[in-house]
Amino acid sequence: MLLVVNIGNSNIRFGVFQSKEILDSWTINTRPYRTEDEFFAKFNSMYEPFGYHKNDFEEIVMASVVPPLTHPIEQALTRIHGFSPTVIDRNSPSSVQHRSKQIGTDLYANAVAAQELYEGHKIVIDFGTALTFIGIGPNGESLGVSIGPGIQTALNSLVGATAQLPEIEMKAPEKVLGFNTEACMQSGMIYGYLSLIEGMIDRINQEIGAESVVIATGGLSGIYAPLTSKINHQDQMHTLKGIVEIYRFTQK
Repeated sequence: MLLVVNIGNSNIRFGVFQSKEILDSWTINTRPYRTEDEFFAKFNSMYEPFGYHKNDFEEIVMASVVPPLTHPIEQALTRIHGFSPTVIDRNSPSSVQHRSKQIGTDLYANAVAAQELYEGHKIVIDFGTALTFIGIGPNGESLGVSIGPGIQTALNSLVGATAQLPEIEMKAPEKVLGFNTEACMQSGMIYGYLSLIEGMIDRINQEIGAESVVIATGGLSGIYAPLTSKINHQDQMHTLKGIVEIYRFTQK
């Protein structure tokens, strides 16, 4: 089996793959940053609750957008499993061609998964710490990226910067215009961001001159995807699938 580790700004997601089929997944919080010894202790005991043993994994692949954590996690996994993980990044080979020297590994993996799984023009929206959009052409060419504040990031900023706005449950209210603070905030966070997302899809399609297949992934994608017809697929594991595809390319 293949263990996939995606180190993000908010969470570290683990995925268990058999060939290209995902069998299981779990996350741990990225913050606070930990030392190699702390990761060793934490990872060494995390498999059993999910029904796995460290010896079940014959291969490990890692991707990271948090440079201070990449080496400690790589070393901790090496100590546990007795072999080094393969670390992929934007320079790893794949079916996607990009011109940017700054593209994040998560965005690159999103593009690769879209190219491998869908035809035509594609847009991947990642609802993570940042809200990102990446366009991919029919032949795997990267068409560019847009990055904005993530939805939870924006909500945390709003609550933290105001005296009377509370934490809220992220769900769609009955109406756009509310009469209590929670419903008013839910409207702004859900319908406001939904309008942003739909508008960005339209603008990207207009710019590239084509209708794209739109894939949503990341933490809050499951809330927004059912509310619009402009998102064609919602896949929480999309980024992990892209990391696996890049890893397969590195093994050829």
